[in-house]
Amino acid sequence: MRILAIDIGTGTQDIVLYDTEREVENSLLMVMPAPTVIVAGKVSDASSREKDIFLKGSLMGGGPSSRAVRQHLRQGLEVYATIDAALTINDDLEKVKEMGIRIVSQDQVIPENPEEIILQDIDLDAIGNALAAFDIEMPGMVAVAVQDHGNSPDLSNRIYRFRIFERLIDEGGEWRNFAYGSDSIPADLTRMRAAAHLLGQKGTVFMDTGPAAIFGALFDPAARQPSVVVNIGNGHTLMALVKDDRVTALYEHHTSSLTGEKLQEHIFLFAEGRLSFDDVFNDGGHGCYTKESEGFDLVRSVMVTGPRLNLLKNMKADNRDTRLWEKLHFAAPFGNMMLSGCYGLLAPYLREKS
Repeated sequence: MRILAIDIGTGTQDIVLYDTEREVENSLLMVMPAPTVIVAGKVSDASSREKDIFLKGSLMGGGPSSRAVRQHLRQGLEVYATIDAALTINDDLEKVKEMGIRIVSQDQVIPENPEEIILQDIDLDAIGNALAAFDIEMPGMVAVAVQDHGNSPDLSNRIYRFRIFERLIDEGGEWRNFAYGSDSIPADLTRMRAAAHLLGQKGTVFMDTGPAAIFGALFDPAARQPSVVVNIGNGHTLMALVKDDRVTALYEHHTSSLTGEKLQEHIFLFAEGRLSFDDVFNDGGHGCYTKESEGFDLVRSVMVTGPRLNLLKNMKADNRDTRLWEKLHFAAPFGNMMLSGCYGLLAPYLREKS
């Protein structure tokens, strides 16, 4: 059985082609620019040429692409968008219109002849072409992780996102609670559903990027539970307390708001159950939810992964708390730190093989 696992982040899309008949370490790997970074580049290129743009395709991740669209508008250039593409910018279409974006139909002919830019989180043609260049056939099964805030036009998406996490933890906090099949994705997880629509019958597993990285990092042999697992991503830092393969507490903040010293402090407070939702939310982060806490003394390992792990790694020795660093490991499951999310998507298959 061959499965393509794609973990779509803010900066990169990380890809593993896993074959159950080969060692995991022999999987084919790619780390490529994230789709939202690619779209942002196309928008910025049109801006530099003072060319109006027409956003088509599907709802996808924002971040860099949304910022590029806003800059395009600030230059006095026109932006047209279909409804699905416009939802990438904001869940409330009225707010999208207030920005100056013109909502049009997919097939509408625009006299100004703007440059068309396709929005999509997954480009199977591009991945297939990359594999084909090495005589590798595209597999029939695809697992995908995206960060989905949920559809929340009338509520802060940070609050809405954490309500989703709270429910999943209360339901058990196991891998299966965070993973969906293409037919079981809740209606409010619109980005995930858009990805499932793009994949059609190929889509088998869908997860949020944060939990996927958490479960993937636990494959590092240094992981001992109860464990605090920290994924320091390009856009967001997500932290989980995991006991008996169950997430019992979760924290998420914007990586840009953190320093090594601040994150170190938050790890202690989080493990002790002394970090509240308001503490993180009022600091500009997403939030924190604790169903069960262990206390830092009972935590057996602190596993740190993600492309921005240097936030902690580069801390000066004088600023490191020895209680934390005695338990801290920079996780590299199957030898690959950047692919923790992919291994999280594949967790049931990898456990079965081990």
